[in-house]
Amino acid sequence: MGVTIHDVARAAGVSVASASRALSGRRKVTPEIAERVSRAAAELGYQPNAVAKALRDRTTGTIGMIVPGIGNPFFTTIVEAVEHQLQETGRDLLLCASQYRPDVEARRLETLLARRVDGLIISPCDIEASVPAVLNAARRVPLVQVDRHIEGGGADWVGVDDDSALAQAVGHVAAGGARTVTFVGSRLMNSSARSRLSGFERAAARAGVNATAPLLGEFTLEWGIEAGRLLLLDGETMPDAVVCGNDEIAVGLVRALRAGGVRVPDDMSVVGFDDVGHATMCDPPLTTVRQPVEEMAAEAVRLLGQVRVSDPRPAQRIAIAPRLVVRETSRPVAAGGANGTEMGRGTA
Repeated sequence: MGVTIHDVARAAGVSVASASRALSGRRKVTPEIAERVSRAAAELGYQPNAVAKALRDRTTGTIGMIVPGIGNPFFTTIVEAVEHQLQETGRDLLLCASQYRPDVEARRLETLLARRVDGLIISPCDIEASVPAVLNAARRVPLVQVDRHIEGGGADWVGVDDDSALAQAVGHVAAGGARTVTFVGSRLMNSSARSRLSGFERAAARAGVNATAPLLGEFTLEWGIEAGRLLLLDGETMPDAVVCGNDEIAVGLVRALRAGGVRVPDDMSVVGFDDVGHATMCDPPLTTVRQPVEEMAAEAVRLLGQVRVSDPRPAQRIAIAPRLVVRETSRPVAAGGANGTEMGRGTA
């Protein structure tokens, strides 16, 4: 049998109540008693009963997190960043993947709620179909959305400023001489896919470049390869540059273009989005928009500490500005041009 609070109290020569108060820190005891109890606990190797503490405090010290899939390097990176932030506050992370399916996402939410998590951080997989389950969970525990969000908001959100990101990407390729630009992204099932396409269209109009019909599939390497093959079929009508919805698409696209005899960036510039995992492993290294993952994670955890269930305040939206990282898949900026990079943080 393990060491109990009774053993600590006996060794310290105090009552069980005094030992409990000294160890919990919820009620003050004299410095002498605190020292005696602390020394006795250390000598005996006493470990508090986490279950009893959770029942007493009505907390579990755990935060649930749901992402669409951990195979995507971006989600792996944001999960690691959130876990690091939680560790700083002594909390643990319970992670689930929705497998890009709203029905699975709803079941994962119920599982985490049954585990009595103190709060939830979620990147909803579907902007519309995820709404009922996310709103239901937000009525039961503090909840913050990260990266993606549901239609109409409904809960606090932290993500990247997609308008700034696409303005930098399009501005950069335009400054490098591109006059015709294609966007390759994901079908419009989630908020990131929608906001990046709309951000591209606005940026292209401001930059005065010709935006061809977008190619929309999945946020995957395989779709990038397929999109590259589709561009190769167009032959002489290929664009001067391609801006991609994430790095996985961009890496697949570069691979397909080079296999088809297109020189990157001499014949076509390619810009990705995320700057995680694949970007530096691309051949040549990928020019991309870097998401401020650490800052996003810190803001998400900070907001989670502020959220109160049934709080009438409007949901907060924090959009953090990214930074363009220029490598070798884009043409150099033409003389007198500007690459459109910027740094900073804003609210949306």
